[in-house]
Amino acid sequence: MIQKRRARVLGRMGFGLLRSIGQNWLEKQMPSNVEGYVPESAMVVVAHPDDAEFMVAGTVAKWARAGTEVTYVVVTKGDKGSEDPEMTPQRLTEIREAEQRAAGAILGVRNFEFMGYEDGYLEHTLKLRRDITRLVRQYRPEVVMCFDPTNRFFNDYYANHPDHRASGDATVDAVFPSARDRLTFPELLTEGLEPHKVKQLWMGSTQNANVWVDIGDVLAEKRAALLAHPSQLDEGAAEFVVTLARWAAEGQDFEYAESFRRILFDQPRMVPDRE
Repeated sequence: MIQKRRARVLGRMGFGLLRSIGQNWLEKQMPSNVEGYVPESAMVVVAHPDDAEFMVAGTVAKWARAGTEVTYVVVTKGDKGSEDPEMTPQRLTEIREAEQRAAGAILGVRNFEFMGYEDGYLEHTLKLRRDITRLVRQYRPEVVMCFDPTNRFFNDYYANHPDHRASGDATVDAVFPSARDRLTFPELLTEGLEPHKVKQLWMGSTQNANVWVDIGDVLAEKRAALLAHPSQLDEGAAEFVVTLARWAAEGQDFEYAESFRRILFDQPRMVPDRE
């Protein structure tokens, strides 16, 4: 069963992803420009339990250690991720929620929201966008982190999971403009949820990274958080993610990184340089 789980993880991520990630960052040769930035609060919206550990665990550990209040939002129940013929969706949901809570505790996550959508069938609907908007207005984070919904294919070997894309798409639209605009989803006002302007959007699993976070000092925490998902991951998978982090840091002045496409909503509009 461990071998099957390892094969599923490696198949999902794809060793070809390593090559394309490394080439992308080597070509850009851009330095990290977020060292020292610590938001007061951050919300991580992902499709499945364990997605956050792959994508943002190092950054979350650094921020939580520095005092950031981190909230995890897991959109689906992760109730399809088993090859055990004796496993039921209900039992798997319970297992994976417990694993996610344990992993988050290792990283210092304070709040957890499990939205309860069915795994594998997620669609970017107005209902999903409203439900995420509700949580953004409730927790009022400075930064929201999610999947980059534009990344359908990493390379010739890996197609991004549809739940990843759907959750990312809905989250981007919830952040801007839905959480901001008073007249969007007016029923949220009757729930006492006033509009909220998120300052920064960080999208992971992207091919258009513009910021890199040095996670060398929290790599052990990221690895431990991954291994807190034993129904899905093993030592081989954790080592694979360490390799990804090393490749992600190519071109930087540190050894291990997580990378993101960052959108700043609190900056003045810039006129593009036409030269």
